[in-house]
Amino acid sequence: MGLILMSERELQRIEVLSKVLEQRMTVVSAAHVLDMTTRQVQRLLKAFRAEGAAALRHKARGRPSNHRYVAGIGELAVQLVREHYLDFGPTLAAEKLAANHGLVVSRETLRKWMAEAGIWLSRKHRRTFHQPRLRRESYGELVQIDGSDHRWFEERGDPCTLLVFIDDATSKLQQLRFVKSESTFSYFETLELYLKAHGCPVAFYSDKHTVFRVAKAEARAGRGMTQFGRALSELNIEILCANSSQAKGRVERVNRTLQDRLVKELRLAGISDIEEANVFLPAFTADFNEKFAKVPARPDNLHRALNMPPDRLRDVLCKREQRYVGQQLSFSYERRQIMLEKNELSCGLVGKYVDIYEFADGRLDVRWRACSLPYTVFDKEQRVTHTAVTENKRLGEVLTWIKAQQDEARPPPKIKTNSEQSAYKKRGSKPGRRTDFINDPAVIARREQALTRLAAAE
Repeated sequence: MGLILMSERELQRIEVLSKVLEQRMTVVSAAHVLDMTTRQVQRLLKAFRAEGAAALRHKARGRPSNHRYVAGIGELAVQLVREHYLDFGPTLAAEKLAANHGLVVSRETLRKWMAEAGIWLSRKHRRTFHQPRLRRESYGELVQIDGSDHRWFEERGDPCTLLVFIDDATSKLQQLRFVKSESTFSYFETLELYLKAHGCPVAFYSDKHTVFRVAKAEARAGRGMTQFGRALSELNIEILCANSSQAKGRVERVNRTLQDRLVKELRLAGISDIEEANVFLPAFTADFNEKFAKVPARPDNLHRALNMPPDRLRDVLCKREQRYVGQQLSFSYERRQIMLEKNELSCGLVGKYVDIYEFADGRLDVRWRACSLPYTVFDKEQRVTHTAVTENKRLGEVLTWIKAQQDEARPPPKIKTNSEQSAYKKRGSKPGRRTDFINDPAVIARREQALTRLAAAE
């Protein structure tokens, strides 16, 4: 007798039925153990007495399935997929085979055939692995920067953004700063604190936020450079933009860590606003670096000293643009009309460009060859322009500002008529022929004469 393959359930039936034959178990108990009726147990017991253990094996074992596809269907399906749907997935390929070729195949069966033919890889085999980027070897060689928008104060305060500067070689938190949102001026403020504390690094590593990178390749303003990039260029610091979040994984991972640890530390300290949080950050940073900072591969410190007076640094870390001076000694800047005061210097600037220095406190400085020019501001509108383009990372701050403006009891804006928009002025009456016929003396005299003639005729 050859080897008989049996399942675990079939082996259990042999053991139980053997006990019944040996009268060590009743039929009722066997039915309870095997989860069967007594009639089923008696039927199996009869077959077991007559044919032995082979009678309990499933009769379909070793036979082809009754639902199998006709021979050659698999080869045809794979051939059609190779010719017409090579880059299709099994689900879509099965739909197209049924619709276009009349070949109805289960998607899972087709998936198995495609995998066996080597034209489909499972999700497990399709996984791609990123080669990890090694740390830089020296401290100050590369500093990763990013902003993390989060509810740092939980329900105790409004959401805000934490600007994070972390050294790539040591994972040291170089600078932390809470701001309302990621903007050029908020990065200028944090960069100034970094430069005064550590000096100038070799390069910064950031994402493709518009603060760091000009989105339009054809943009000419600023020579293809943002205000932040222009400031770093004057400081002789390079800035590099990562192509993916994984490339700057160091700062992305520390953001997740801070969103856990820092949030809890702020809760324990009872801090619920940005000002108190920024005072708390230096002590937190020192404790964090003591626990998690790494030793660099080389002991060199590549930071360079900031040899720049404060007033010069202030002029670098600001927004700078140029404007054309018109015939009226005026120009437009940020939806405001600015008119230069008339003097000997400003009168010679018609048709020339002046430099605009905008600082974080809102102050404007108009200069011509490093000479400040006095000016007057007209038509200052304190509202967001209708349909203004707003970046995603600044949306929260802008909506908060709009809501504050809407809550103020302000009169509705005056809508100008067409005459007011075109500056039409109604002119006075012109001298000419009199038009008041009722009170005209000549008309009155003729009327009286006509009445006299009429009375005489009667």
